[in-house]
Amino acid sequence: MEEGGQRESVPLCVDLDGTLLRGDSLIESLWRMLRTDPLLLFLLPRWVGRGRAWFKGEIANRVALDPAGLPYNEELLDFLRARATEGQPLYLVTASHIRPARAVAEHLGLFDGVIATDGERNLKGREKRDELVRRFGERGFDYAGDSSADLEVWPAARKAIVVNASAGSARVARKLGDRAADVIETPRRPLPIVVLEAMRIRQWVKNLLVLLPVALAHRVLEPTPLFHALLAFVAFGLGASAVYVLNDLLDLEADRHHPVKRKRPFAAGELPLQAGLVLVPLLALPSLAIALVLPRSFLLVLLLYFVLTTAYSFVLKEIALVDVLLLASLYTLRIIAGATATEVLVSEWLLAFSMFIFLSLAALKRYAELRRLRSQDNAEAKIEGRGYLAGDLELMVPMGMCSGYLAVLVLALYMSSDSVAQLYSRPVLLWFVCPLMLYWISRVWLLAHRGQVEDDPLSFAVRDRTTWVVALLSAGIVLAAAGVT
Repeated sequence: MEEGGQRESVPLCVDLDGTLLRGDSLIESLWRMLRTDPLLLFLLPRWVGRGRAWFKGEIANRVALDPAGLPYNEELLDFLRARATEGQPLYLVTASHIRPARAVAEHLGLFDGVIATDGERNLKGREKRDELVRRFGERGFDYAGDSSADLEVWPAARKAIVVNASAGSARVARKLGDRAADVIETPRRPLPIVVLEAMRIRQWVKNLLVLLPVALAHRVLEPTPLFHALLAFVAFGLGASAVYVLNDLLDLEADRHHPVKRKRPFAAGELPLQAGLVLVPLLALPSLAIALVLPRSFLLVLLLYFVLTTAYSFVLKEIALVDVLLLASLYTLRIIAGATATEVLVSEWLLAFSMFIFLSLAALKRYAELRRLRSQDNAEAKIEGRGYLAGDLELMVPMGMCSGYLAVLVLALYMSSDSVAQLYSRPVLLWFVCPLMLYWISRVWLLAHRGQVEDDPLSFAVRDRTTWVVALLSAGIVLAAAGVT
């Protein structure tokens, strides 16, 4: 601000994609359009042939991004709010189409004007520089940008504000001398860490279920079955990660309105959508390649997993009750996959136990989401991207608890079967697992009722000390029943 508190007359022009936004509004609009109507893919070459401005206009005509859910650069926003308070005019200047740019400007309420791509010109690089010079004059504006395209604009600006720029762009900007006024960097995590989080490596613990058949058949010390089980574990891990990435891309808007999921790499803008589209085949293809060295039946089970999870991501997750039944089935499918990979017969008792216990946990996941939604005091409120209303909360409790108790009943019936007597020298000890399971199921639902269980029961279980104690006691009982001392 000038001396005497006068208003700063030189406007600050701010780029949108990669600068104000942690992402690219054009890519997001294109992805959302194709997800809604994939057949429009065949029109893209025609639109591109008429120029980038026309291309952006065609997409903007079909897609309206929700500016409230976009991932903003909070450090830059704080900087802009301070400049606005000092009285400096702010302009949003972007190569994005005017429609999404105006929506962002109206949502933030910071900008005095919007200068953007229209139906005739693509306001990028030299075009952007020429337009700003025409409006404000040479050195008559400050400019905040991030990319190599902004290297055309910064030399014409009074001050260059560098935001999260690449090393090369930042180096060139610094050559402007005292006109490189500010460098704004958003704290970033190392890329490998972000990619691993997008893969949800912590969720690979679910795939330990493929080891269950060989373990319960007491063949875990045999090299070939164990090696095949480990290969199946890696194949399912990579395949599941591919599906998680795809699901996050499809759930982008819903995740951004979720208090926890909005921190996921794609929703938070830490990874570009293009990276997700590359990661999906990059993870799925090695998964299938590993499956080719295992028995063919395992490959068929893995393909079935891909079909079901893809159907879940696109359609089935939005159908109430079908989603939780499918989630329980996918857990059980992992056990079947382990049996086919190791060519070990799996008991129908185990499959029944799996269906009931994981149906209980899937219902618990929805219960936690509905409980948070119910706090809004609106029984008609709906989980974003799911088929449940807040008023469905009470339905989840009996369904989930009954499923959990039925799992224990199946376990008790299994202990009376002939196969138990053949596998265990002291099968009577197995009965002690039942009260432990009853306690754990009752406790986890009690904690959910108190609001102490997050959306994902698995994440809760991994961090919960009592769960580990119950698991270790149960494992010790099973080993003792098998005669292992």
